Amino acid sequence: MNTYLLVKWLHIISSVLMVGTGLGSAFYMFFANRSDSLPTQAVVSRLVVRADWWFTTPTVIVQPASGLLLAYMAGWPLTTPWLTLSLALFLLAGACWLPVVWLQLRMAAMAQQAVAEQTGLPPLYGRYARCWEVLGYPAFAAMLAVFFLMVNKPGLWN
Repeated sequence: MNTYLLVKWLHIISSVLMVGTGLGSAFYMFFANRSDSLPTQAVVSRLVVRADWWFTTPTVIVQPASGLLLAYMAGWPLTTPWLTLSLALFLLAGACWLPVVWLQLRMAAMAQQAVAEQTGLPPLYGRYARCWEVLGYPAFAAMLAVFFLMVNKPGLWN
């Protein structure tokens, strides 16, 4: 296997891990937050934070590094329309993801504290959960668009 194909494989695997972990985490957190089960919310929010550190964070580093290397190896300038748009959408997703990480950390801490103290969740948890959800939609849509652009490489505004 040549270097280009190895980097391409790494790029594809990391993109699947990134989006798959994000979708799976969002699915479980979304439904845990609607379960009215504090222990469920505490466990799921803690595991979602863990998944972000273990899977999403490394792939957020690997994705642009491998993508830029692939573009260089293939001779695509960064001004290539589909590549420029992919990078912009990746940055949009990242701009949504960073506050989501902060919200997840706070939500997990609130849920853990509520379980330990045998109290209910504070109203702030609900506000954070709504913000978390609202930020997830454009991030996920942006990544779906990036997948489309990576696979199809359309001419766009040529």
